[in-house]
Amino acid sequence: MPSFSPLEWPVFRQLRTGDKYGRGPAVQSPRTRATESRTATADRVVQSVCPFCAVGCGQKVYVKDDRVIQIEGDPDSPISRGRLCPKGASSEQLVNNPMRQRTIRYRAPYAAEWTDLDLDTAIDMIADRFVESRRRTWQDTDDQGRVLRRTMGIASLGGATLDNEENYLIKKLFTAAGAIQIENQARI
Repeated sequence: MPSFSPLEWPVFRQLRTGDKYGRGPAVQSPRTRATESRTATADRVVQSVCPFCAVGCGQKVYVKDDRVIQIEGDPDSPISRGRLCPKGASSEQLVNNPMRQRTIRYRAPYAAEWTDLDLDTAIDMIADRFVESRRRTWQDTDDQGRVLRRTMGIASLGGATLDNEENYLIKKLFTAAGAIQIENQARI
């Protein structure tokens, strides 16, 4: 166990260095002085936008060896000016969580187990079901002959992790397909 001189106690260092209020180097231990920030070792910093809500707070994503090591608020962002809410501050966990799903999972009707699908198969299944539902539930006119051109068999409920551009494209897609039930969780 190392021995420490009482002259190295913070109060004596404070008096010796002239650190009047004890907020400077006088109160730092050798271990604290040797500590290096996680962000100082990053290979690069990437600007991003928080994925949690529609506010669009700016983030600085610190990357080392192609792995996210830290996410902080971007002080250059005119929206958040370097601040992040608790969800935004924890968004590094979205990327590095060991429980994160990295495959497309599918459970067939009445099946007890999930299976993995490749991306092309999953997209084809979704497109086929979308088109079939639209075809089966299409309403060209109502009982009095008024033009409807809509489907009640398709709806969209967007999440708060979608940005404005994604919501814009989803709204255009579903409107063009004839869906009228288009909503976002931010309004509910």
